[in-house]
Amino acid sequence: MTPRTGQCLCGAVRFAASELGGFGVCHCEQCRRWTGSALFAVTVPVAAMHIEGSENIRSFRSSDWASRCFCGLCGSTLWYRYDKGQDGAGDYELAIGLMDDANGLTLQREIFTDQKPDCWALEGGHERLTRAQTLAQYGAQVDGA
Repeated sequence: MTPRTGQCLCGAVRFAASELGGFGVCHCEQCRRWTGSALFAVTVPVAAMHIEGSENIRSFRSSDWASRCFCGLCGSTLWYRYDKGQDGAGDYELAIGLMDDANGLTLQREIFTDQKPDCWALEGGHERLTRAQTLAQYGAQVDGA
């Protein structure tokens, strides 16, 4: 696979992802507040992510089991990591709006669908999980995403 590249709004944080996993959308309250909408993200395994400008990355522990990263200069949402409380662990859930070319991705799942506002809906036959189903699937028993 040709690496997928991208950057934050100001270009201080750049990345190249040599492998992509699933593309999904999270509608939890935290993702909506963090991004101003739902989080549209693609999974990138840790070993497949090359980052430049890491000194500009800021991290926010949003729950006991996840952290969210953003550019400390321009504030762009970068990625979410389901790290189970271990900072710097877990695959990246990379915001697809950062990618230079996000074409060709196929939506595979929506999570926290029961927290989605009724003002939008995504079409297609992909998997849709409620909050309870999402927490059960990922083995989390805490509030938040």
